[in-house]
Amino acid sequence: MINGKSIYLRALEPNDILFLYALENDINLWEYSHTQTPYSNYILQNYLENSHQDIYQAKQLRLVIAQKSTPKPLGFIDLFDFDPKNHRAGLGIAILNTEDKNKGYGTETVALMLQYCKDFLQLHQLFVNISAENEVSKRLFSSFGFQKIGLKKEWNFYKGKYSDEEMYQKIL
Repeated sequence: MINGKSIYLRALEPNDILFLYALENDINLWEYSHTQTPYSNYILQNYLENSHQDIYQAKQLRLVIAQKSTPKPLGFIDLFDFDPKNHRAGLGIAILNTEDKNKGYGTETVALMLQYCKDFLQLHQLFVNISAENEVSKRLFSSFGFQKIGLKKEWNFYKGKYSDEEMYQKIL
């Protein structure tokens, strides 16, 4: 477990199935996760059963963002495309409920994950892919020193239109 001031990051547990189901099947997040079809409880249960794999095996790591005051899960933070040879990974974050947004949880989560990536995984760099229209995420990651390094024009097709995606990078 990775402890912060108001939140902590923890591994997935079997009782996270309902929260995982809600997050993965929230069509408002599909644009960012590139999901195109709903996930069944069966598929997500199999995912949970295999989530114990080490990041060096799975090349990804998903942690639950949970409130310290209650064990309430707020969202997930993911490392993906983990590349131990080149000491880099992609980073993504999702807070599920609107009432939990804009309370500093995302900022605290990113700070904890940056420290974890530097101290424990000894990563040299992280990257994030952000929809060009997602000003909140751009501000969040820019506040930690992520710099825009590229624009993927008409990269994603969602709800009948193409949208640009920006890539940000941080050298740790």
